[in-house]
Amino acid sequence: MADETQSEDQAIHEELVSRAIKNPEQVYDFLFKVTVLFFLIIMLFPFYWLLVLALTPSGRIINMGIFPRGFNVDVFVEVFEMVPFHVFVLNSFILSIMTTVIVLVLGSLAGYVFGRLEFPGRGVLMLTILVISYFPPAAFLLPLFRLFTGNVTVLGVQSPNWFNTPGAMVLPFSSLVLPLSIFILTTFYSQIPDGLEDAARIEGTTRIGALFRIIVPLSAPGVATAGILTFITVYNEFFFSFLMTDGQAQNWAPLVWGILQYQGEFSQFYNLMAAASIIGVLPVVVLVVVAQERIVSGLTQGALKE
Repeated sequence: MADETQSEDQAIHEELVSRAIKNPEQVYDFLFKVTVLFFLIIMLFPFYWLLVLALTPSGRIINMGIFPRGFNVDVFVEVFEMVPFHVFVLNSFILSIMTTVIVLVLGSLAGYVFGRLEFPGRGVLMLTILVISYFPPAAFLLPLFRLFTGNVTVLGVQSPNWFNTPGAMVLPFSSLVLPLSIFILTTFYSQIPDGLEDAARIEGTTRIGALFRIIVPLSAPGVATAGILTFITVYNEFFFSFLMTDGQAQNWAPLVWGILQYQGEFSQFYNLMAAASIIGVLPVVVLVVVAQERIVSGLTQGALKE
């Protein structure tokens, strides 16, 4: 009996292998669907778990399963009643927009230099900028904290006290994101035909004018990609924003500080923290969904263009 069962299993296995060899497209399609389903579950489950925590009343969160133990929709209103959470979200928006503008302006200038000008050491300098971007941000926390709190003196000049100001966060954000933006913009700017810039220069336009009138508009996918990635990175940033403010909404504390406001010394409102996280992440989700094609095309178009 055991031999018959083993022979049947072997026959089924040989048949499946034979079908896979004859129809490899079906195998690839099946594996692709399984892989996509796996990654969807991995990526979307945290959002589902946040929703479960948010809808479950605070007193029922202990020993809960994968489904909410209640349906407390009012939690999304309580988020704004207990804490001025909208101010924290607005602070993150303003900081992200300020950083994006700075990065795009400086990145465009640097991208023009690296992409369209020939000078000795260009490749080494570009490689150095990219290498610096791989340094862990945590390595700069304490030095920057001392610098922006007025505890550094160079040649008798004391550093400014920018604690609880946008500058203490925007400058580190810009430094962290700028190398990637320079790399993206350099790739795009280097592919613009020289004849277009030369024609603009003949008509009296300066290099800066040609950059922002000719090259930047023609490199719109790369500029949009750099701007979107910068905005998302700054909006989700934690380390510098946590260190450079005291957590008060009026002192430019961003989104992360707003979520932590629901965690007290003797009580933690996990449902409110989950609801605040959902509200805070929704703008980024909408931005990624709307601009996903732009992001993908911007990252791949520069590598595929001749």
